Amino acid sequence: MSNYVKVKGLQVASELYQFVNEEALPNTGLTSNQFWSGLETLMKELAPQNRELLLIRERIQQQLDSWHQKNKSNFDFNSYKSFLEQIEYLEPEVEDFQVMTKDVDNEITLQAGPQLVVPVNNARYAINAANARWGSLYDALYGTDAISEENGAERQKLYNPIRGEKVISFAKAFLDQVLPLVKQTHVEVKNYAVVDDELFVTLSNGETTTLRSPERFVGFQGKALEPTALLFKNNGLHFEIQIDRNDPIGKSDKAGMKDILMEAALSTIMDCEDSVAAVDATDKVVVYRNWLGLMNGRLTATFTKGNKTMTRTLNSDRVYTAVNGEEITLSGRSLMFVRNVGHLMTSNAVLDEAGQEVPEGILDTVITSLIGKHDLLRESENNSKEGSIYIVKPKMHGSKEVAFANKLFDRVEDMLGLRRNTLKIGVMDEERRTTLNLKACIREVKDRIVFINTGFLDRTGDEIHTSMEAGPVIRKHEMKAAKWLLGYEKSNVNIGLATGLKGRAQIGKGMWAMPDLMAEMLKQKGGHLKAGANTAWVPSPTAATLHALHYHEINVANVQNELAKEVLDLRDDILALPIAEDLDWSIEEIQQELDNNAQGILGYVVRWVDQGVGCSKVPDINNIGLMEDRATLRISSQHMANWIRHNVVTEEQVLETLKRMAKVVDEQNASDPEYQAMSVDYDDSVAFQAACELVFEGGAQPNGYTEPILHRRRQEAKAKIKLKA
Repeated sequence: MSNYVKVKGLQVASELYQFVNEEALPNTGLTSNQFWSGLETLMKELAPQNRELLLIRERIQQQLDSWHQKNKSNFDFNSYKSFLEQIEYLEPEVEDFQVMTKDVDNEITLQAGPQLVVPVNNARYAINAANARWGSLYDALYGTDAISEENGAERQKLYNPIRGEKVISFAKAFLDQVLPLVKQTHVEVKNYAVVDDELFVTLSNGETTTLRSPERFVGFQGKALEPTALLFKNNGLHFEIQIDRNDPIGKSDKAGMKDILMEAALSTIMDCEDSVAAVDATDKVVVYRNWLGLMNGRLTATFTKGNKTMTRTLNSDRVYTAVNGEEITLSGRSLMFVRNVGHLMTSNAVLDEAGQEVPEGILDTVITSLIGKHDLLRESENNSKEGSIYIVKPKMHGSKEVAFANKLFDRVEDMLGLRRNTLKIGVMDEERRTTLNLKACIREVKDRIVFINTGFLDRTGDEIHTSMEAGPVIRKHEMKAAKWLLGYEKSNVNIGLATGLKGRAQIGKGMWAMPDLMAEMLKQKGGHLKAGANTAWVPSPTAATLHALHYHEINVANVQNELAKEVLDLRDDILALPIAEDLDWSIEEIQQELDNNAQGILGYVVRWVDQGVGCSKVPDINNIGLMEDRATLRISSQHMANWIRHNVVTEEQVLETLKRMAKVVDEQNASDPEYQAMSVDYDDSVAFQAACELVFEGGAQPNGYTEPILHRRRQEAKAKIKLKA
């Protein structure tokens, strides 16, 4: 346990108190007395309101459970809908309006492109994500399955020229697509030069040509007649042809082209939430300190790779000479959001005057906003050029909870001396009550909203928990074609466009979870753009570089213009319950579903509880690496809890499955020297017991969330480690 410092009416963990006073407060214009006095006042006003909102969630779930129990055998959709209106689960329709958010950066308003989500407690990952604003297309193609290994093009330790040729061929085809020449193709280019403010292209046959769309040429580095880099812009997104005839790759290219540098991760969510295991003051200080390093530009990460010690720092901005001779500066880093925790959890990093833990979401908003002030006061290379601090607020249920977040942001701005609406909000549409009332939710933050998105895993977890008593749910793979999910995805974009988010905010789609399957991502993820999303989540900087190709192929602004013409009311579709009408699954199919769920839960929980790893590439039951965070647990644990509740499976069958899958997970992690096998002693394994609790107590967890169990079990595991030490 932490030692506490009494300050005002609060008890603050000593490590947090020291961090705030010595690192976060200096140069913000606030004194220690002002800050802690302001925090005390804030907690006294808002913590009781936070608790009341949670009680409303609990009451609504009890009403839902009771109604489903009474009406399960004679379900009537119209009666169900009327009931939801009576209990204010379905809110009244709101009048039309347009969002009015101002001072928003171009990466959100004008550009469309990939978005990363990364655990901010891992400094190396956070820096890599920030620096993923620009990525090598050659490296991304060469190092992944985006390029086939057929016909001698295998990935090898040493450079494989056959594979290299395939990469270059792919890259030149990309150039022909987005930068078509008046004559010939980029394969035939011998020289690129800038002459009289235009791109002058010499072909291998001695002829000269230029671009069919000359306006796409933006600027260059080096000398005009011998440029080292050429900058282009297509659909609002930049890329750079790099030229170096002395480079091993450039030497072999007619035009001396050594690479194409893609503008990739336009934005990154630095995560304090689902991908982070932060269960006490020590963990929270790591989270906050790394966020501070990102905001003041001083974050570094030193690590060993092979026999070398390496240090990562944040990239500098990129400077070019414009076509007209002026200087162009482009950010070298992704625009950074910070994702706070939701309204549910409390934190022992600060206790109130009664000795009770304070709401963690309030604490996150105060401290991450204080830290964000460092960026606003910097003289150069700011995260936000428009003077805004970007906060994603997850797991809110309905418009009253969003209104509470807006009030919290107002109070924090006043406390920290920030002008109104400096704090911008991203509203994650991942809870059923928010989906159904999204327009009302957006209206509550219409002057500060910059982001909405959809997410399959959390949203499905809440879908199952909300209707836990309605009957056995369909299998997980069937959910992706379910009526409610298709309606949810379409409605999110439609409402976002109808309320004026185009040109003011991001409309996002969820994660591609398989970082090793880039060829498949290139085939599928363009669908997010065609659905109207101007950003979508990717699991790695490499994936961001490849996903950027989609934004050159598809003009999202044009797609959104077409979709905005549709006026859709998809509430009835969203309300369609994913309940199995006939339990015609075979014994093998049921066991397959259990195996898949159990292995996924255990593979993630064992790292979370035993090692404090909140996000990692976890091998699934088929040994395909999946990028997992807490949302994975929510859907899997709720699915198993539902099947137990409706006698599709027995508790004994589930326990046997968990034990058998624990052995599989142990084998998958056998090469990790820090790994603690679960199957050696199931009763003594905190991680195994946590996984069991998530399933067997799943129906009783608030909205099916995994955090209460995970936090308690991680604290238990940390205590055991301390005892052994």
